[in-house]
Amino acid sequence: MIVVAGEALIDLAPRDGLLLPLAGGSPYNVAVGLGRLGRDTHYLGGLSTDAFGQTMAERLAADDVDLSLAPRFEEPSTLAVVHLDDEGRATYGFYLDGTAAASVDDAHLPGLPSGAALHVSLGAIGFAHEPTGRALAALLRREAGARLTSLDPNVRPLVFEQAGGVAPYAGMVDEVVAGLDLVKVSDEDLEQLHPELDGWHAVARRWADTGPALVVVTRGPDGAVALTADGREVPVPGERVEVVDTVGAGDAFTSGLLGWLDRAGIADRAALAALDDDALRSALAYARRVAAITCTRAGSDPPRADEVEG
Repeated sequence: MIVVAGEALIDLAPRDGLLLPLAGGSPYNVAVGLGRLGRDTHYLGGLSTDAFGQTMAERLAADDVDLSLAPRFEEPSTLAVVHLDDEGRATYGFYLDGTAAASVDDAHLPGLPSGAALHVSLGAIGFAHEPTGRALAALLRREAGARLTSLDPNVRPLVFEQAGGVAPYAGMVDEVVAGLDLVKVSDEDLEQLHPELDGWHAVARRWADTGPALVVVTRGPDGAVALTADGREVPVPGERVEVVDTVGAGDAFTSGLLGWLDRAGIADRAALAALDDDALRSALAYARRVAAITCTRAGSDPPRADEVEG
């Protein structure tokens, strides 16, 4: 069982000169992806009672995601305007203040089901955001050691504004990461968080040496690499596909990685640390396949288990 915590929002995505509203947000996408992979998944995040919020709730339920932990708010749904470059890569502008996703505070974070892993994905809401980002950081600290905990920092320029600069925000992320079991992060995010260090690898290795049992770095078309606390590094190459766009690809990778670990019965830090190189390679390859399939489709549309394994 996996609890996915964080924002749900509406992506306004360009289609034929118009903006098409699509359900999204990194944690939301991860929860949908896990549900489609057949994993027992709970979503923990604020949903509006407006039409967009109802649509997101219905889609989560349709993909077998449990909503019993998700508070509902009268505030409107959070919006993100998506821009795609010539290679299909996405950037985002957010309408966040006074919305449902940004209304969650400590009082909305209940005790979690026994034995469930906890994953937090950030995005428009970073750890400096009041109240929701700081509540998510507190949730990860609270649950550390009690269950498998993981994070995707999913860096957006907005989070640096929330914190008053890159260095203050990077310090917040570093402090939370040090108490976690697993981090999945892109090479670009690592370089944005610590431009003073010598590239993404230096940041990833420092994290793996000072906290998590496992740091998984995604590298776009160049694949991914797992860095372990005991000094190992296990890479997998990228999978070549015809890319429609990359919206939700990183989230799909996260779903694949968490889904593989859940299916393998990896429920605590000791089990995660005990994975040998072959097992890590299998986990990364499965996650890579989930992400690759998502890239062949418009928007965030992660595959079902039979599509990945067929």
